[in-house]
Amino acid sequence: MEKIWIHSYPTGVPAEIDYTRYRSLVQLMDEAFSQYANRNAYACMGKFITYAEVDALSKQLGAWLQGQGLARGARVAIMMPNVLQYPIALAAVLRAGYIVVNVNPLYTPRELEYQLNDSGAEAIIILENFAHTLENIIARTKVKTVVLASMGEMLGTAKGLLVNFVVRNVKKMVPDFSLPQAVKFSTALREGASMRLQPASLGHDDIAFLQYTGGTTGLSKGAMLSHRNVIANLLQNEAWLQPAMDKPPKVEALIFVCALPLYHIFALTVCCLMGTRVGGMNILIPNPRDIPGLVKELGKHRFNMLPAVIPLYNALLNHPDFAKLDFSSLKLCNGGGMAVQKAVNDRWRAVTGKSIIEGYGLSETAPVATANPADADEFTGTIGLPLPSTDIAILDDAGQELPIGQPGEIAIRGPQVMEGYWEKPEETARVMTREGFFRSGDIGIMDERGYVSIVARKKAMVLVSG
Repeated sequence: MEKIWIHSYPTGVPAEIDYTRYRSLVQLMDEAFSQYANRNAYACMGKFITYAEVDALSKQLGAWLQGQGLARGARVAIMMPNVLQYPIALAAVLRAGYIVVNVNPLYTPRELEYQLNDSGAEAIIILENFAHTLENIIARTKVKTVVLASMGEMLGTAKGLLVNFVVRNVKKMVPDFSLPQAVKFSTALREGASMRLQPASLGHDDIAFLQYTGGTTGLSKGAMLSHRNVIANLLQNEAWLQPAMDKPPKVEALIFVCALPLYHIFALTVCCLMGTRVGGMNILIPNPRDIPGLVKELGKHRFNMLPAVIPLYNALLNHPDFAKLDFSSLKLCNGGGMAVQKAVNDRWRAVTGKSIIEGYGLSETAPVATANPADADEFTGTIGLPLPSTDIAILDDAGQELPIGQPGEIAIRGPQVMEGYWEKPEETARVMTREGFFRSGDIGIMDERGYVSIVARKKAMVLVSG
C-alpha cells in the first residue's frame, strides 16, 4: 500500500511516531506529575488543582483501592460526569495496576447491569447523583467496593457544603438510595494517605481501558485499549497538532475546554490525557447542556483548545454572549462524533476566527484515525488524512482493497487500534482482517491526495433512551 496521504501532510508532521518512549500510561503520567508539578491541571466550579495534587491524591486513592484486595488487572468502573474526582480516580486506577471501565452516568439500570457484568467490574467510583441506579442492580453484579463522590467535596469546606446542600436539597439532583457498603471518596483519600501505593509493573500489552462502544450495531462491546494503544494515539495527536501549536501567539501552558464527557473516548484522549501529556489545564464542565453557564465559565479563561461536537458548537453560536468572549488565544477547535456542517463551520469561523478541524475515529481506535491538518483555514468537508503511523484502506465486501475514488468500507491499521473486544473473540474476528485492519462499518472514499470522506454507514441501529 502506497501511503499517498503523507504527501499532503503539513510541514513538520512526521510519517511515523515512536510510541516505545513510554512503557505505560503510568510512566507518561508520572513524567507529567513531576515536570509540571506546580501547574494547574484541572479547574472545575472555581476550584483549581495542580499536577502535584493530582499526583498525591491519586496515589492515596490507588493505595486505598489496593487495600481492598483487588488483584492486578481488576476492572474498576468510573461513573461520573466531568468533576475533579474523575481525573484523580482515573490516575489512581491505572497507577494501582487496574483497568478503567468508563460508564455513562445516564445509563439505565439495565444498561449499567449489563456493562458491569460484561466487564466483570469488582469496584465502582460513582457520583452520588447516580447511586440510585447502582442500588437497583448491584446485588446482581460482582461489585463489592463502592466509592461514593459528591459534587461539592473537592471544592473546599464552605463551598463544598453549600454546593452539596443545593444539589441535594434545592435542585433535588440526588434521588434517595441505600448503599450501606459505600465509602465516601473523601474517606478513601484520607484512609489511603496512611497507606503506600505499590507501583504496578505495566507494559504496552496491558489493558488500560475497557471502552464500551455505543451499541449502534448491537449490544455494547468493551474495546480493549492497551497502554500502547492510548500512548500511540496521544503521540499521534501531539504530532498532528504541532503546526497549530507553532502558530503565534506562543502559549506556555495550554488551556483545554473539557465540555465533552470524560467517560467518552474523544474527551478522554483529546482533553484529559492530552492535557496531561503537554502539561495543560482542563476546564471541566460538569453540565455542558447549561449553555449560559458554559459561556460564563469560558469568559473566565483565555482558552486555547475547544474540542466539541456540532450540536455544542451550534448551541454556543446561538447564545447571545458567546460572540463577546476573547478568542485571541484560541488555537484549535476539533470537531468529531458526527459530520461537521459547512454552515456551522462558516458561522464559527466568522465569530472565533478559527475553522472547526474535523477528524474521525472510534472507541476501537483510541480514538483518532484521521484528521484534517490542524493549521488548515479552509473547510474540506472530509474527515481528513490518516494520522502518522496509521494506514487507511478502502475495502470491498470480500476484504479486497479498492482503487482511489471507489466507495468501500473504511479499514484502519495502526498502533492505536484496539487489542480486540473484551471476552468476545467472535466479534473481534468479525471486524479484524488477517492484515491487521479494523473494519469500521463506515463506507468511505479516498481521493488522490489521501483525504477520506464518509458517504454511508454499513449497518446501524437507532437507540432511543436506552
